[in-house]
Amino acid sequence: MSPDAQVQQSPLDVVVLGGGGHVGLPLSLVLARAGMRVGIFDTDESTVARISAGEMPFMETGADDLLRDLLPTGRLEVSAEPAIVARAEIVVIVIGTPVDEFLAPSMSVFQRAVDQIGPYLRDGMLVVLRSTVYPGTTAFVEQAVADRGLALDIAYCPERIAEGHALEELSSLPQIVGADDARSGERAAALFGRLGTKPVRVTSREAELAKLFTNTWRYMKFAVANQFFMIAHQAGVDYSNVLRAIREDYPRAADLPGPGFAAGPCLFKDAMQLAAFTTDHFPMGQAAMQVNEGLPTYIVAALERRYGSLRGRCIGILGMAFKAESDDMRASLSYKLRKLLTWAGAQVLCTDPYVPDDRLVPIERVVAESEILILGAPHRAYRGLQLGGRDVVDVWNAMGTGIRL
Repeated sequence: MSPDAQVQQSPLDVVVLGGGGHVGLPLSLVLARAGMRVGIFDTDESTVARISAGEMPFMETGADDLLRDLLPTGRLEVSAEPAIVARAEIVVIVIGTPVDEFLAPSMSVFQRAVDQIGPYLRDGMLVVLRSTVYPGTTAFVEQAVADRGLALDIAYCPERIAEGHALEELSSLPQIVGADDARSGERAAALFGRLGTKPVRVTSREAELAKLFTNTWRYMKFAVANQFFMIAHQAGVDYSNVLRAIREDYPRAADLPGPGFAAGPCLFKDAMQLAAFTTDHFPMGQAAMQVNEGLPTYIVAALERRYGSLRGRCIGILGMAFKAESDDMRASLSYKLRKLLTWAGAQVLCTDPYVPDDRLVPIERVVAESEILILGAPHRAYRGLQLGGRDVVDVWNAMGTGIRL
């Protein structure tokens, strides 16, 4: 279908490119809930089919009911065809900057996106970048569409949600609006104003850095927590008591996290993007990466010291998602832990109540057959689990019996 023919169909207020993912779909739902006519464009046809059938492709609190409520209203349309872009006044691009095998940002994904939707863009549209991007990406996209002879308004408005809480946070957290001209900024602020959010106006480069700094700050805090835990463990000290002594009725230490796997699709990647952006390669971020990525190795080494060898031992991993109460296994360190244990010669059984992975087995088998159990993700389902006196590694203290390794 040509762009002109597509425009003649019913118009849309906004199309979300990448609208079937963890960031794009919740945004599409809340915009439609706010009364906008929303097009969801996703190239994954199986995802499009599931959404069209009223089925969420991942876990998100409240989203299942909202999706089913919205589909009959006609305010939500799902397509795997880029021509849907031509029917909207606003396009939200939910594509982040990946890092390559050299931990350097790759801009080719944005060039492909512009090439894909370029024939359906027209003068006067507002294009909003939404995912975490390498500094300068907004300007890169602006130049790419200008090279096509198009005059578009461009803004960068980074998502700030936590998976599982997106529907609530999209309507409650302030929205950073990064734009380099007044018109683009005003239009982007008006879009998110439909959700009742407060705009925080900055330039596009300031918004890009604000998003990277936010994620990297969290990553560095988790690294400090993990490093403290490893120092205490090496000293033979119960870190649960240390952490309690630090935090109890002492507000200046209330934000010190407990230890645990710092993973997922954003934190590691964003720290590495900052490292690529700075002239000194960001040694603090690099150190944080080494600490967080090294925690599974530390656990395996500690078990090897205790048992002499893990060869032939059956070890179970409880939880393969990258965080609690999630089915998202992207960049989960539980999978790295499984690989390290396998290399050490152990037989590894893995389970998770949420993650769709054919390699996982029922929790009953993991508990029955494993000599050692390691909590990989602190799902609530594991609290109070009867483990029959087995050796348990719980660096999260999710089971309420202290930080154990």
